[in-house]
Amino acid sequence: MGGGLTYRRLEPGDVPAVLELLTASLAGGPTGRRSAEFFDWKHRDGPFGASPGLVAVAADGRIAGVRLFLRWEWRGGDGRTVRAVRPVDTATHPDFRGRGIFRRLTTELLAEVSGEAELVFNTPNGDSLPGYLRMGWRELGRVPVALRVARPVAFARGARSALARRPGPAGPPRCELPSAAGWLAAPDARLAELLAERARADAADPRLHTVRTAGYLAWRYGAAPGLDYRVATVERGGELVGVAFGRPRRRGPLAEFTLSELIVRPGDRDAAGRLLRAAASAGCDHAATHLSPGTEAAAAGLRAGCVRAPRTGMVLAARTPSGPLPAGRTLADWRFSLGDLEVF
Repeated sequence: MGGGLTYRRLEPGDVPAVLELLTASLAGGPTGRRSAEFFDWKHRDGPFGASPGLVAVAADGRIAGVRLFLRWEWRGGDGRTVRAVRPVDTATHPDFRGRGIFRRLTTELLAEVSGEAELVFNTPNGDSLPGYLRMGWRELGRVPVALRVARPVAFARGARSALARRPGPAGPPRCELPSAAGWLAAPDARLAELLAERARADAADPRLHTVRTAGYLAWRYGAAPGLDYRVATVERGGELVGVAFGRPRRRGPLAEFTLSELIVRPGDRDAAGRLLRAAASAGCDHAATHLSPGTEAAAAGLRAGCVRAPRTGMVLAARTPSGPLPAGRTLADWRFSLGDLEVF
């Protein structure tokens, strides 16, 4: 109890009210509408386990605040799994702001996961970052985004409109790549071999990374309600040597293909370049992705026409559930795909 508020775990019966609060505070999210189906996919059906969540409840029964941590797992070069959580989907009702609800929910949820997670990470925006820093997070740096312009005239026109804050067209942009949901519903039998080969190579990389299993890909890119992920593949000699997942989206007046995941055989820069070009030519004005240093995609990026976009990217901030992040931990300790960090 505190100030007429009760703090407790989020229960299934709270979800409709939580969705209403999140919509009022954060709008419709990446799909434009916060549905129970999307909530269950994100917070109940994930491969790393259900999301822990807390709510603040007013004396009249209203949900005054909500806080959820999305579970995640990283794998280090030593083969050890690092269990983590990512703070997401937080909101406070306007009638109850200024009463410390955000801090209280965050503190109690950190205590709840302290025995099962060893890392807390997220990508706060400029408005929320100062609050996280005051609560013990450490800013590790900016994860850059690379662009590959596909339609220069349309891109320049859209960029000018964005600077002038003119609204863009309604509706999803055109995309010629096939649906990831359909492809992953009956995946290519050769995918398992590609993932196994990739996993053997990744085991030698000391950086933290997400293990790409068929189950993870099916959840992340095949089952996501309303996100319209697409797939691109590369074959050579009858073998599947590369696969990529991304989605077309409106970025203000611009049509962007967000390339979230790119998986190729170890050392296969040619396949990486072909996938980067396929994303750029999918029908949008440009493609956006993260080219993690030392990867095949990073090596192929410049030749494929990708350039680092100035003043873009996501700030990574982290801590442990019980306190500050160890001083030796830096941004260079991770090997990200954009799919690890994009808001969904």
